[in-house]
Amino acid sequence: MLEGKALVGETDMLQAMQQDALDLAAKALDFFDVTEATDIARFIKKDFDKLYGAGWQCIAGTDFGSFVTHCTGCFIHFQIGSLAILLFKGSAGHSEPEADQFATLEALNTIKG
Repeated sequence: MLEGKALVGETDMLQAMQQDALDLAAKALDFFDVTEATDIARFIKKDFDKLYGAGWQCIAGTDFGSFVTHCTGCFIHFQIGSLAILLFKGSAGHSEPEADQFATLEALNTIKG
């Protein structure tokens, strides 16, 4: 089980939304092996779309880099063992510059560093 094993690297989500992300990751890991990163990402993304509206993106894996634009309050990067998960809601279509946040990550290094 996930409890006590997730390490949040960077987030701007409210605590309740963070907990939903961690809970869904735990549930995904009950269904899928840690090597099935695409299935884990799909599972989390689809449930977040249902909970918080369409437009969520999820990346899961053991080695990836990213540079994403996301809506304020809709970003979390966390790690469970060797699996890193990046979950965010894209900001396409937002016209106010303050609504966009830029995040750069070198997965695993951000959390461990």
